[in-house]
Amino acid sequence: MFDQLINGLVIGNLYMLTAIGITQIYGVAGVVNFAHGSVYMAGAYIGWMAITWLHWPLVPVILLVLAGSALLGLALERLAVRPFARAGSTILLLTTIAAGLIIDNAAQVIWGPQTQALPNPLPQWHIRLGAGTVSLLDLFILACGVGTALLLHLFLYRSRAGWAVRATAQDRDAALQMGIDVNRVNRYSFALSGAFAGLSGLLVGLYFSNIYPTMGASATLKGTTAALLGGLGNVPGAILGAYVLGIAETFSVEWLGSSYRNLVAVLLLIAVLLFRPNGLLSGRRALNPEPTAGTFIPHGRPLRFPRWLIPASAVLAAALPLFLANPYALQVLAIGWVFALMAVSLNLISGTTGQISLGHAGFVTLGAYATAILTSRLGLPFSVSLLVSPVVAAVIGVLLCYPALRLRGQYLAIATLGLGEAISLIALNWDSVTQGPLGISGIQPAAFFGYEIWSAAGVYWLDLAALLACVWAVYRLSRSHLGRALRAVREDEVAARAFGIGLARYKSIAFGVSAFFAAVAGVLLAHSYSYIAPDTFTFALSIQVLTMIILGGRDNVGGAVIGAVILIVLPETIRFLGEYRYILYGLLLIGMLRFRPYGLLNSTT
Repeated sequence: MFDQLINGLVIGNLYMLTAIGITQIYGVAGVVNFAHGSVYMAGAYIGWMAITWLHWPLVPVILLVLAGSALLGLALERLAVRPFARAGSTILLLTTIAAGLIIDNAAQVIWGPQTQALPNPLPQWHIRLGAGTVSLLDLFILACGVGTALLLHLFLYRSRAGWAVRATAQDRDAALQMGIDVNRVNRYSFALSGAFAGLSGLLVGLYFSNIYPTMGASATLKGTTAALLGGLGNVPGAILGAYVLGIAETFSVEWLGSSYRNLVAVLLLIAVLLFRPNGLLSGRRALNPEPTAGTFIPHGRPLRFPRWLIPASAVLAAALPLFLANPYALQVLAIGWVFALMAVSLNLISGTTGQISLGHAGFVTLGAYATAILTSRLGLPFSVSLLVSPVVAAVIGVLLCYPALRLRGQYLAIATLGLGEAISLIALNWDSVTQGPLGISGIQPAAFFGYEIWSAAGVYWLDLAALLACVWAVYRLSRSHLGRALRAVREDEVAARAFGIGLARYKSIAFGVSAFFAAVAGVLLAHSYSYIAPDTFTFALSIQVLTMIILGGRDNVGGAVIGAVILIVLPETIRFLGEYRYILYGLLLIGMLRFRPYGLLNSTT
């Protein structure tokens, strides 16, 4: 028990450095920085190079990591935050996600995707305390955490720069009127948070003796959870939240097993958002201010097309296999139709209703697992599973999302992210149903009346038919009274409520319909892949689909299809670029948000 408590405090110190950085940026910029974990990963690699290549002692390594990570934080502020300062907090959240995608894939290009061993340069001493032992590295991590918290306190309360940071966090407009250079304050905050993130990444690498390019995703989740536990923008709260999270995780590993570590963090994240969104140290249950009017994507001038163009395009797409004999090209286009199905379904939430969702992959996962269990375990035919699985996924999705629908803006985005991760982690740990990390294999191809659809043309037509059905349903819904009510929710929630529109009810309808069609996509992918596992549909899939609707245009069914086809076909045409294509993918997202945030087509309304 004592050993577990010490381990929890040590891990809490590691999370504290990340949480302080996230809450510091939120305080001055009003955005949850999703690229923070990428800076954390970069700091770990800077330290790894200094230790393994240059053979430096630990103190110079830490100084190098602090400097390098602070510079990366400054670059992040200059390139991904400052140009979007007036675009709103949710656009900033998306730009930091894109920046993190670029940094993570750049790391894979530079250092490779494999895990690297990080040796501990400290002496392997252990000190016995009561019934347990403490290593020198444990004491060093505790000293780094406590020392960092003390230095930050002195900076914020004993220096003019710290006073400027606190004033900006308290009231940005008043700080401007008092002559404070808020851009300089932002630079201070991003440099400090970058340094904290890099140091945390190095210490985590030393603690677990390895590092890898995707380690930042978990750090972002844990740091955000700790920051929310204490209250976003509250530095003492971030410290408390980090210790609570570290101790809770450590004891969950002891009692339940290591695979439950991330699930505990996600459940804590969801619980604090639902019951204490302002954190443990806040006396108020109300949410922090978030915009209640207007969608997170700006309006632009819509492009008008003749009405005959849509049915003509559908006929041309249906006839394509008759003229295109290349099976690989048909397979790529078929995958494009499935992703277009996901994009159209997400557009109902993020375009028509104006609610950003980062957990759409969770609905796809529900559909894929439902059909795998129904067809492989229960022996139901594919045609029945194609109808039943989306209904099951929609019901579960609405039940999970409904409590979070009172949240707005970034809070709802983080909640949907947590729900999506929770679905994946439940699939990982529910061995008796999902076979855990082994996944479900041997999923039969799609079949109707005993005829299996395995040819490239057959799969193409099946996926296209599902997409056209979704497009027709969403288009009809968007032109109905329900669609007008959803747009009213998007434009001004207060006014919509004043006109008798039940916000939670209409949002839940949008999430339910969206979950249904996303689950249809999961069914099609499961029978195409013949194998699914908890890591088949990840957070990256949610970001990819969200990028498709941003590229195509919000609240535009045709734009969602075009965005999906571009982002599925384009990577295939530039496959020769290898890993660089995902860096271009992140650059495309930032470029669209900067120069045409309303998309290629914009809204049709």
